[in-house]
Amino acid sequence: MATIFWAGDSTVQYNDIMTYPQTGIGQVVHLFLKPDVKVENHAKNGRSTKSFIDESRLPAIYDKISEGDFLFIQFGHNDEKKEDPERYTEPFSDYMVNLEKFVNVARNKKALPVLITPLERRCFVDEKTLGPGEHGDYVEAMKQTAEKLDVPLIDLNSMSRAEMTRVGAEASKSWYMHIPEGKYPYHMEGLTDNTHLQYAGAVMYGGCIARGLKELGGVYKDLLLDEL
Repeated sequence: MATIFWAGDSTVQYNDIMTYPQTGIGQVVHLFLKPDVKVENHAKNGRSTKSFIDESRLPAIYDKISEGDFLFIQFGHNDEKKEDPERYTEPFSDYMVNLEKFVNVARNKKALPVLITPLERRCFVDEKTLGPGEHGDYVEAMKQTAEKLDVPLIDLNSMSRAEMTRVGAEASKSWYMHIPEGKYPYHMEGLTDNTHLQYAGAVMYGGCIARGLKELGGVYKDLLLDEL
């Protein structure tokens, strides 16, 4: 059966005890997949499309991915950091060029690329209303890239905004790294973080990706448990 290779940032990466209870989506997506579908998670905290490529993380995927596999491509959080030239990409130029490089890696090996728009930050302005967020241009740039290259796209940004709006500001805290004092005996204690996920949030948004795969149908839907 196929392997899903995943290129992305901290919202996707596999975490160990040093960042517990932080949980990446790529860490839990297997809950929605058939048992013989493998996930090889290459996502890394803090990476943008630029720094991921500059650190030779993309060739590591190229060397292993093969015909019939999938490459999930999920970036945006760090591409937008103008203060950091090692990571920043302009959305409608460098970012789109870099996304095409990821797509080409998959297609050159007869694998199937999937573009996934960046997860929204928890950016409430009141109990039920989200602000505009910071990903807008990158979401649009990824959608334009998907259309230009005829690549399937899962709009996790819109899905995550809808889910947060549904439950509201207070309930959504349990999805993100809001860690009360005394809850964990680690350096995360007392943290307020509206970007990185706890287990419940990773499962919630993993479910959004599963829903996106189901909507794509065909070989994408076939990755999922039959019951979904």
